[in-house]
Amino acid sequence: MKTIKTGLLGFGTVGQGVWSVLLRNHGEISRRAGCGIEIKRIAVRDIGKARAILGATDSVVLDTDAHALVDDPTLDIVVEAIGGTTIARELVLRALAQGKHVVTANKALLAVHGTEIFAMARKHGVMVAFEAAVAGGIPIIKILREGLSANRIQWIVGIINGTTNFILSEMREHGIDFEAALNRAQRLGYAEADPTMDIAGIDAAHKAALMSAIAFGVPVQFESAYIEGIQGLAALDIQYAEELGYRIKLLGIIRRVADGIELRVHPTLIPAKHLLANVEGAMNAVVVYGDAVGSTLYYGKGAGGEPTASAVVADLIDVTRLQTADQSHRVPPLAFQPDRLSKLAILPISEVRCSYYLRLRVADVTGVLANITKILADNDISIDALLQKKFHLLECAGGNQTDDLILITHLTLEKQINTAIEQMSALPTVMPQMTKLRIETLNEEC
Repeated sequence: MKTIKTGLLGFGTVGQGVWSVLLRNHGEISRRAGCGIEIKRIAVRDIGKARAILGATDSVVLDTDAHALVDDPTLDIVVEAIGGTTIARELVLRALAQGKHVVTANKALLAVHGTEIFAMARKHGVMVAFEAAVAGGIPIIKILREGLSANRIQWIVGIINGTTNFILSEMREHGIDFEAALNRAQRLGYAEADPTMDIAGIDAAHKAALMSAIAFGVPVQFESAYIEGIQGLAALDIQYAEELGYRIKLLGIIRRVADGIELRVHPTLIPAKHLLANVEGAMNAVVVYGDAVGSTLYYGKGAGGEPTASAVVADLIDVTRLQTADQSHRVPPLAFQPDRLSKLAILPISEVRCSYYLRLRVADVTGVLANITKILADNDISIDALLQKKFHLLECAGGNQTDDLILITHLTLEKQINTAIEQMSALPTVMPQMTKLRIETLNEEC
């Protein structure tokens, strides 16, 4: 039986997971692929450490020269498990230029340089497979590219970052603030020492940009995404959302609208009874709405060595099956034929229409509510629900007690709600503490 020779760039959590899965399920994988898939060369930082993990085997060449691996003429496929957008970009482009197929889990690389990388792959007649780049072990890329290809995708909403979902779950369940929840996530290994990419929403936006390109047949447009993280989220808002029948999740939201595409990542209130609201801990989940199939939900582990390796090895099997096929017979990386990509624009956040959660800290004096509702009405914003909470221990500058006023609005444009907030902030009875969050109902019409 022919063996497909593979090189592995990097031997961290993902690389070790790929090695483990290929070794453990070798027989099953070869039966599916029609030939064996073996890692013949690994580029590592520490050869001694890698050798200790691999054990007594002389079938794998270990070295610290990633360029030498990419240039090895005996390799058929290169698996990129380094991460980042600098050396990884260089190595991937180099491998493609030499006619090698590439499998990667690097969502940042493809979100930033995907257009260049896919063009290089097409030029040289090779494949770039990236199932592991979005939602780890959930096969959402294959679902969008193939499983739902008969559908006109209307919208996708997903919890696509496990670190932030763990933090929000801890804040809700234990009533703790953001910093305490982040510290717990770091102690348990769910968050990096520098968690910026996760908590600022950047990691989720990388993934959302890739899904939007596949769902709507447009170039990858990460630079146009609206991104808002969870750093400023208060435990109080999680509590108030619960009282109003909502839960707060960091969501990647992609939607086709009349004027273009919405591509945004931000903390969002969703109905507490919805399945997505009950995805807890570090798990991921994605809801896709297609015109023929309706709503479909995909749930699983979004990170970790073996869940990610599951997707990488599945890509290796696909590439092995299709490597001899004519390029025109393969599914394009972004699902649509490269010469048929749409020029639909990504809408600026100011033109997005949502319902909103507003929390205002106000002086408990006559007329404050009337002034606020007048400003909302003047900006054509109607109120759906209102909750008022007293803060007996708090006083404003004038000596009056303060209340928290929580408003839920009907659908309105972002630019209208921002104008209203600016006008409300100028009222002497409104304190500086103000929160604005978006709401998604997740029904078929959303």
